[in-house]
Amino acid sequence: MLAPWSDRNEALGAAASAEFGQAFTRQVLSTELLRVKVLIGTAALFLAISAFVDIFEPKIMLWIWHGGSRALYSYAILIFFILFEAWIHSRILADIGRGRDVPLVMRYIGTVIETSLPTLVLVMQIDSIGPEKALAFGMPLTYFVFIILSTLRLDFWLSSFTGFVAAAELLVVALVDRPVLDVSQNPEIYFHAERSFIILLCGMIAGAVGLQLRRQFVASILAATARDRLTDLFGQHVSPQVVERLMKEGTTEARDIRQVAVMFVDFRSFTAAARSRTPQEVVDRLDGAFAVLVEILECHGGIVNKFLGDGFLALFGAPFETPDAAQHAVAAAREMVAAMEQVNAGSDWPLRIGIGIHLGEVIAGSIGSPRRKEYTVIGDTVNFASRLETLNKEFDSQLLISSEVRAAIGADGDGAVPHGQVSIRGYDRAVEVWQLS
Repeated sequence: MLAPWSDRNEALGAAASAEFGQAFTRQVLSTELLRVKVLIGTAALFLAISAFVDIFEPKIMLWIWHGGSRALYSYAILIFFILFEAWIHSRILADIGRGRDVPLVMRYIGTVIETSLPTLVLVMQIDSIGPEKALAFGMPLTYFVFIILSTLRLDFWLSSFTGFVAAAELLVVALVDRPVLDVSQNPEIYFHAERSFIILLCGMIAGAVGLQLRRQFVASILAATARDRLTDLFGQHVSPQVVERLMKEGTTEARDIRQVAVMFVDFRSFTAAARSRTPQEVVDRLDGAFAVLVEILECHGGIVNKFLGDGFLALFGAPFETPDAAQHAVAAAREMVAAMEQVNAGSDWPLRIGIGIHLGEVIAGSIGSPRRKEYTVIGDTVNFASRLETLNKEFDSQLLISSEVRAAIGADGDGAVPHGQVSIRGYDRAVEVWQLS
């Protein structure tokens, strides 16, 4: 007996792990999409500013590039960068659609390509205006854009690698023309090395921030996954609407007095017929019938409050208010009666349904002990609807409603058959009962 239970737990654990993995992958890819979009926007902004300056202040572009060809090369690099990031964007969207992650090696290759493009522009500027001016100009600062945005990858090593590539390339470019690498003879080497070290350190710090964000995402996704699984599991035992209400209320004991259409549903003579059936046959027959009836019920805005053996209690107007609750309840009941006739066709175990509907005030909310509660409704309206349903056996009917429901449904009740003043067990005075077909 233990082995199947253990196998089931392992299967549930594997399913939960797979569900978490898919959710986390989607989250990482969504942040990666944001990073790519920002890079595309930044490159487009640089391109627009360069074009604006080139048109309205051509002397500045001439000072930077010492000729038009190098400026065109910079435009080409920016356009290539935008197209490259657009391609990455499309790949990420495709991976999200397929439910898979971007290969790690592609991330590292993309990091090298992205970070090398500013280096290429810096080399061109050094060739135009000299290393001192170019290294003191704005291009080395663009590495920080890539480092900051690398936090959105939620990967410490990728951010650190971004900082390493930027630091290494900047240091190499700064020292490539230095004839002497001795700090005592060329103290500028210390300046360049220190700046590259700071860039590397920033990459590691960005990685640490990304790691913390990753942990927070993991915690949030685990909590959301657990909540969804709880909701799914809980929703198999009570109505999803009740689950939503209870999740919002938490441990509060809020109770409402509201107008509700209460419906009791029962299968006539089911217990007697079940005696000649196996337990599995009984369960299968009930499950099949309930599946049809509950679906109809929910389509009309009703909920199953609780199953009562071979019947159930349904509500219209709780836990959330439903306009025209009585009309919805009657429409659902009529459809349920018709559906059972179709279900019974050709069945060796036909089921005759009995329904009673009453409209009135109830107290709705979480009721029970401090350790265990359930969402339910309490009041005379509930008791009367239950008594009303039992009268179906006396009148050989399938759908009975109270005078309150008859008055509420108006023209929808045309054709209702009055049974006059009927004595009901537990009530001192007779009440009016109507039969619908």
